[in-house]
Amino acid sequence: MSRLDSAIRRLQAQRACLNAAAEAVADRPGVVFELGLGNGRTYDHLRESCAGREIFVFERQVAAHPDCVPDDAHLYLGDVLETLPQAAERFAGQVALLHADIGTGDAARNARLAGAIQPFLPHLLVPGGIAVTDQEMPWPDAEQVALPDGVAPGRYFLYRRVSD
Repeated sequence: MSRLDSAIRRLQAQRACLNAAAEAVADRPGVVFELGLGNGRTYDHLRESCAGREIFVFERQVAAHPDCVPDDAHLYLGDVLETLPQAAERFAGQVALLHADIGTGDAARNARLAGAIQPFLPHLLVPGGIAVTDQEMPWPDAEQVALPDGVAPGRYFLYRRVSD
């Protein structure tokens, strides 16, 4: 498969998973966390699919399209391993949907970052809240949600917080 075809499949999977998660948490209160702004595509998509919810974005350095940059009150700027713990205190049990697109192409680095982020998921999510991730991040009492049709296993991961 060409790199172009792979990128298209990844983006289609990402969109399908975000849409499924947004629908699944539509009746749950809470905010949205976007870990990794990149060029702002998924943030922009979340503004539509999660209309009416506050979206907080975590990014090391903003390089997104100007129309896809949150205001300062909704942007945690800096290393996610430093900013996420601060936000976890403020938003404990208040996140309905968390999207973590943290893959770098370096498998060992991805695993370390996923391992550092994963402990925050059950603390942040509302009961029934969903984490959509590009890396495996299971935790005890998490329910792995079935992927939408057409999304290959291992391409994306969806986890639901099931405990109170």
